[in-house]
Amino acid sequence: MTQRIHLGISTCPNDTFTFHALMTKAVDWRGLDFDIELIDIQQLNDRLFSDEFDVAKTSFHAALLLAEKTVVLPSGSALGFGVGPLLLAAHPDTTPSTVAQVTLCPGRHTTASLLFSLFYPQTTRVEHVVFSEIMPRLQRRDADFGVCIHEGRFTWQQQGLALVEDLGTRWEAETHCPLPLGGIVAQRRLTPDTIATVQRVVRDSLEFALADRDATYPTMRKYAQELADEVLMQHVDLYVNEWTIDLGSTGQNALDQLSDRAARAGLVKRGGPGIEVFRGGEDERRRETSS
Repeated sequence: MTQRIHLGISTCPNDTFTFHALMTKAVDWRGLDFDIELIDIQQLNDRLFSDEFDVAKTSFHAALLLAEKTVVLPSGSALGFGVGPLLLAAHPDTTPSTVAQVTLCPGRHTTASLLFSLFYPQTTRVEHVVFSEIMPRLQRRDADFGVCIHEGRFTWQQQGLALVEDLGTRWEAETHCPLPLGGIVAQRRLTPDTIATVQRVVRDSLEFALADRDATYPTMRKYAQELADEVLMQHVDLYVNEWTIDLGSTGQNALDQLSDRAARAGLVKRGGPGIEVFRGGEDERRRETSS
């Protein structure tokens, strides 16, 4: 009997690029039956907490809180240098300082919100909204600040907003690690063999996209907030890199740094489990590659 895998991914271009071949069955599903949903990252986080997905893209903040129940796949993550969320302001020359100010964040369990809490603790009142609402509300002056993710990183200047700080650059300066934003997690209730098969399909899909980048445009355009092809591929070039193919020791170290800093700031429980990267099935992939 074919095993059904309820898979959730975000609508951002790096995910639709990575999963294009899986979504269109351009790669072999290896005996699995994927039921795929594309939704906002915070919706993915919320529904993972409700145990609704077998495998899903999630913020590494959420993955940290779900570490007892999930493992991270080696492939499909978004982390790197120069990839961090931007703290934007509706008015130039202002910084978060008082509770009378409002900062919009893209969901309480996003890594972007975790970074704001780490770097600007006890400053403004935080309001969590869908990421696509943040820049329009700043333009309308409905809030003072916003933590911007996805394509808006490339378009904020055109929209007349001011940059307060690149939160990713600050992370890099303090940790000397790439910033871990989000990854693909699998529920521990799945067998190791099933998780290994999912990992191979995800990596197959990513390798297909890297080998034929132009083939991914229709899928990216279908779900993107920003439709310009050059912006879509700029987004991919920023978020899809060697650690998307495999997190490796550098990725694990970045996840350990995130876990430690969140615990020291009291944002997660001290002494709890850290984020584990799944390593089963690697011997089989090596055999496939060498055969």
